[in-house]
Amino acid sequence: MLKEQVEKTIKKYNQIESGDKIILGVSGGPDSISMLNILNEIRKEKNGIDFEIVVAHINHMIREEATEDEEYVRLFCEKENIKFFAKRAQILKISQEHKIGTEEAGRKIRYDFFEEILKKENANKIATAHNANDNAETILMNILRGTSPSGIKGIEPIRENKYIRPLIECKREDIEEYCKKENLNPRIDKTNYENIYTRNKIRNILIPLIKKEFNPNIIETLNRLSEIAKIEDIYFEEIIEKKYREIAELNDFNQEKKIILDLEKFNQENIVIKNRLILYTINKLVGSTKGIEKIHVNDIIKLCEKNIGNKFLQPKKHIKILIKNKKIIFMLNA
Repeated sequence: MLKEQVEKTIKKYNQIESGDKIILGVSGGPDSISMLNILNEIRKEKNGIDFEIVVAHINHMIREEATEDEEYVRLFCEKENIKFFAKRAQILKISQEHKIGTEEAGRKIRYDFFEEILKKENANKIATAHNANDNAETILMNILRGTSPSGIKGIEPIRENKYIRPLIECKREDIEEYCKKENLNPRIDKTNYENIYTRNKIRNILIPLIKKEFNPNIIETLNRLSEIAKIEDIYFEEIIEKKYREIAELNDFNQEKKIILDLEKFNQENIVIKNRLILYTINKLVGSTKGIEKIHVNDIIKLCEKNIGNKFLQPKKHIKILIKNKKIIFMLNA
């Protein structure tokens, strides 16, 4: 059943095409080893899709068993004749040096390594083993932090036509059952049961409570909500792209490093369109909206409504938004 669900997800989101070379992030846990086993089977079958896989493993060197995890994945790849790359990183030390959480440090090291192997192997996609439970946990975490509607989308099944999640519609219990059936004997990360991190608290405390007291099908419910949010977001993206073309002025962005919007046309738009236009423009300018919060968007809208010349905002260190000559100027701040 799990393999069929993965194949269905791959087809639904067009995650894998013939000619792809995919870097698989494999920790050795139930999710990632199931992904590896299933994609390896699909690869061997060559049933309409001809692709290659390469495995990348990060040893976070936090747990005593970490080296055994690395060896487990290496032996699996050796047996199946799959190219294997491993990197050891002192995550605790790195997080302390950079004054960031261990989760954030681990994620950055992982994705930097995946990108490194992607270039080295001339690959074009990176697969991670996020599942339906991970998606539900992410949505709850975003809600608790105070998310915009985009946070309800959760984890994207495919992003930038590069990052793919073949297990995103598979439930954790089905993955664990698959591991037993296939005798995969995955490695178990005991830190997943320690309620230190927010995600672990949501996974081990909040979701079981919701299941028991409110909704036994909360994972399915949140994933349905995620699906609706994704569909609506695609619809809005089309509208915002059209509005942007109507409001943005032509300029040599590569040379000027700024985007100019017509202030009068912008002020005539509905508040929902204004919100999304600001985020769309910032993303176009710097390639991300990370760090841009609702309060920043509200402040920009207020500035535009007041229409006071030569006033500016700086929501992030390297972004400056200026109102001048009836124009909204989004610029990179050197």
